Amino acid sequence: MSINIAIDGPAGAGKSTIARKAAAELGFIYVDTGALYRSVAYYCISAGADVNTAESVEKLLPEITPELRFIDGVQHVFVNGSDVSDKIRTPEVSMAASKVSAIPAVRAFLFDLQKKIARENDIIMDGRDIGTVVLPDADLKIFLTASPEARADRRYAELKDKPDAPAYEQVLADIIKRDHDDSTRAIAPLKQADDAVLCDTTKLSLEESVQTIIGMIKKVKDGNNR
Repeated sequence: MSINIAIDGPAGAGKSTIARKAAAELGFIYVDTGALYRSVAYYCISAGADVNTAESVEKLLPEITPELRFIDGVQHVFVNGSDVSDKIRTPEVSMAASKVSAIPAVRAFLFDLQKKIARENDIIMDGRDIGTVVLPDADLKIFLTASPEARADRRYAELKDKPDAPAYEQVLADIIKRDHDDSTRAIAPLKQADDAVLCDTTKLSLEESVQTIIGMIKKVKDGNNR
């Protein structure tokens, strides 16, 4: 029987990095659901669709085939056979992903894929509504967060050396706006599940955060093996 770990939290909390490292150490499959929404957003932007209009996005869904492939233990995101792993990490795609993820048809489009992966593997899945909607019966639910300023510091550090890097103030403003958009949307808003464990990484290093999460998961894993 597979073990499912759900990690939710706001943008820039380090969910993907922490979940990826924890999964690698534990031998689990890491499922970055945000990457799936980003792949839809990327395709829509590339096709010239207005991501603020549900109808524009919905009519493109039959054309999109998103995939998560694990190559040498590393997750790659493909859209219609092309590797878009780097292309989906821009600020433009990030903001668009928040828009498309609020569209019910997009969530339904990706829901079955996420559930299938979870049924067939020991997984760590991260996103905005994994513990509340996608995996409500997960063995462990974690709500991973950090202050907006700490998240902006980390995101800016990732982007600052790129040619089109935004100013720190813009990164912080984007995170605050994304928090508002994600937590107030009508469909599957960002919120901590009632039975989720809160993990605030504001004052933790990346490695400390990873080991904290691994410790939680090992307790669940050991309990299941008894």
